[in-house]
Amino acid sequence: MPTELSMIVVGGAHPNSDGSNRQFIAMTCSPGDVVTLRAEPKNKFDPHAVAVFTDRGGQLGYLPADRCGWIGGKLRDGADVRAIFQGLTPGGPAIRINLVGRDPILPKVPPAKEPPRAPDDFYPDPEWPDMPDEL
Repeated sequence: MPTELSMIVVGGAHPNSDGSNRQFIAMTCSPGDVVTLRAEPKNKFDPHAVAVFTDRGGQLGYLPADRCGWIGGKLRDGADVRAIFQGLTPGGPAIRINLVGRDPILPKVPPAKEPPRAPDDFYPDPEWPDMPDEL
């Protein structure tokens, strides 16, 4: 059973009840910032919902529904579950969660792929040969 995992936070397109913008809140976070997971048993849409908040109190969204029962159960049982902001992805903010009371560790980012290079024997012309001198 894994003790640490990464997860995409859902619901980022919805505004918070105080009118704040979840996407803006996510853009103000940096990798490694502490986030808090809060079970919401009185949530009218899902009694297993687990909300994700920054250390400054702004809500980023929720854990995906397929993980809320498992992680929410651990929170309700008093487990020391810790989480940090991992980064922004096209699918939403990503968080890193440790389920056994340790500070999560950010995964290593793979090096960026180098853009394709032109063949070594290709040298672009300094000027377009078909362009007139005067336009």
